[in-house]
Amino acid sequence: MKLTTRSVEKPWGRAVLPAPFQAPDAGARIGEIWFVPPPELPSLLVKYIFTSEKLSVQVHPSDAQAAAMGESDGGKEECWLVIDAEPGATLGVGFRETVDAETLRAAALDGSIENMLVWHPVQAGDFFYIPAGTVHAIGAGVSLIEIQQNSDITYRLYDYGRPRELHLDRGVAVGRGVPLDPALRRVIPAEGTVELASGPYFTAHRVDGVPDAVLADAYAGPCLVVPRRGEMLVDGDVVRPGECASAPGMGAVRFDPAGQVIVIRPA
Repeated sequence: MKLTTRSVEKPWGRAVLPAPFQAPDAGARIGEIWFVPPPELPSLLVKYIFTSEKLSVQVHPSDAQAAAMGESDGGKEECWLVIDAEPGATLGVGFRETVDAETLRAAALDGSIENMLVWHPVQAGDFFYIPAGTVHAIGAGVSLIEIQQNSDITYRLYDYGRPRELHLDRGVAVGRGVPLDPALRRVIPAEGTVELASGPYFTAHRVDGVPDAVLADAYAGPCLVVPRRGEMLVDGDVVRPGECASAPGMGAVRFDPAGQVIVIRPA
């Protein structure tokens, strides 16, 4: 089943989107294109994100933290695969050195938190896993695919003076003032089948061509299919780049031998 696609306008979005996406309506700035989770996989959300400006410095709670704070949604862990980046584009993830809650709050209030983050230069193929509690910000000029727990909880700590609500108390309570574990950042080769993520909430692979039997067995249950190159057949429906489909398992997918696709399943 092909998933419903939604284009979301954002102040930091773009008036021109990369192929294969259509140009937005005149005056629109599209920041996210996301796919409505299907009933059989309600816990997973896949998005494309396109930036022309920096996103806020923000953090997401864990499931336990969200429950303790009385949130209606669960927590949010996510990962990013950069698919394109302008020269000088960066992602801010984790701190240069360990900071305590008091320092974190003060830095959010005076804006110095922006310079306390590590801004990683990025290009296509860079991959980051973002555990709950990781303070982060997406820089300008980045296009990426985000795979996440299906949660809408974002605590903004700093937003460069934009007139949007901040969530200092909750953000400081859940934010971890630590550097990013280097193991959570990798460079994914342009070709070849590779595991992207294997975390507590989802597993994801980028598959080149036709998957082998071992990988097909690992995805024998419901999964999401995101073509990056070539066309896939999912239960007889054609699924193209820029789209996403749910499948009852890899066995229901006919892979393009010259194609490339991201497959995702719950952990």
